[in-house]
Amino acid sequence: DRAGVKPLYWYFKEGLFLFASELKSFHEHPNFQKVINQDVLAQYLQHGYVLQPHSIFEATQQLEAGHTLQLNLKTQEVEKKEYWLVLEFYEKPKLILSDEEAINQTEEILKKSFDYRMVSDVPVGTFLSGGYDSSLVTALLQYDRDEKINTFTIGFKEKGYDEAPHAKAVAKHLGTNHTEYYCTHQDALEVIPKLAEIYDEPFGDASAIPTVLVSQLAREKVTVSLSADGGDEIFAGYTAYDNLINIEKKFQKVPYILRRASAGALNMLNPAFIPFTDNMYNFEIRYEKIKKMLVAQSAAELLEQSYEQYSQNELDKLLLKRTSKIKTGFDTDISNISNSLDQMLMVDYKTYMADDILTKVDRATMSVGLEGREPFLDRSIIEFAAQLPNEMKYRDGEKKWVLKEVTHKYIPKEMMDRPKMGFSPPITEWFRDELKSYFLKYLNPERLEKEGLFNPDEVVRLRDEYLEGKNVSVHRLWFILMFEMWYERWM
Repeated sequence: DRAGVKPLYWYFKEGLFLFASELKSFHEHPNFQKVINQDVLAQYLQHGYVLQPHSIFEATQQLEAGHTLQLNLKTQEVEKKEYWLVLEFYEKPKLILSDEEAINQTEEILKKSFDYRMVSDVPVGTFLSGGYDSSLVTALLQYDRDEKINTFTIGFKEKGYDEAPHAKAVAKHLGTNHTEYYCTHQDALEVIPKLAEIYDEPFGDASAIPTVLVSQLAREKVTVSLSADGGDEIFAGYTAYDNLINIEKKFQKVPYILRRASAGALNMLNPAFIPFTDNMYNFEIRYEKIKKMLVAQSAAELLEQSYEQYSQNELDKLLLKRTSKIKTGFDTDISNISNSLDQMLMVDYKTYMADDILTKVDRATMSVGLEGREPFLDRSIIEFAAQLPNEMKYRDGEKKWVLKEVTHKYIPKEMMDRPKMGFSPPITEWFRDELKSYFLKYLNPERLEKEGLFNPDEVVRLRDEYLEGKNVSVHRLWFILMFEMWYERWM
């Protein structure tokens, strides 16, 4: 499909052609060769998910969004064709619209798409976080309907993570049939061992835990549930866009030749010998990012660098085999897109949205027999939003401007305006306390040495520093843990 909502894997080696919507299906074939692609492993450790068109296994690929695959049975040649490209719509001239026209047209297109995805002969619900995207999906579906929409949310007792009260307030305002559940570390203990089975490949987005739980919760009442994924990537909702646009503006004031010279000077310094940096949070990767950002020639490059978890030096120490960078959606030719925001939206659409967000929701919902639908990812919405003038999406620091204006027709602004929280569980706290046994079991030197992929000393160093309360990113360890649990299940 055009967004990558549903997966398709294919394997072609020594005359054997396999294809399936789940990678686990290939394991059933006796001639499927399970050889880990170590370049893909390195990329996974940087981002926490495997990027299209790659797979964790050699000779195995994912078919990218907007593509078809044809196998010629006579010649045994495979031909891949791109039938739809989101880039083309960002390259088109922007629509000329007044504010009122933009708001009304956006509302009309959203209504049509959302209503279309309500067509069903079985009970339907929505995942409701209380944020703009899920609230608007729910509002448009509940409007003018006599029957109450079923809404579902997951909360956390830990301060700074809990969106459930906001979701409850929105549900009450809209008059939905609302169900909430509070996720604890005990729930995580039960869900984490299932993740390797559910996700087929190593998958390091920790919000998979509450996503599986909210899918289980919804399945008790409905068989179809609508998510609100894609709103941030299509209408510009991420805080990263703010930060990177500001960074790029500052860099543009400095001639490229001077930025390149500055990066070269930094390259001559070893960060390990810079005073006062021993206890700074992930100093080496931040130092590396500064060097890369100085010579970045597009906002898309800045975006990729902002996502990476490791410097190349750190990655070389972590893995036993030196790896090479592989081509992904981050390498899309964006030379015809001059606007920084458009570059970031287009690249996020092809990478983070398709390979993290949609993977997370599809596998979680399917694992409990729940049909997940993605109303924001209707072709008409994607193509329209790509051609909207950027000031309709990002205005004076206000993200998703037009989407918020539509929402305020149904839900008061004062109810909606609050800091963006996301859907991540408090794993930093949990893994230093109730869940640290996972790190001790799976990130141990004997296991790692037997596998022959990771440098055991480096993994144990990261693990112990984290458990001692030092400034080590829990996401680095979580990514390795998820790989190790996947390896145990599938290798």
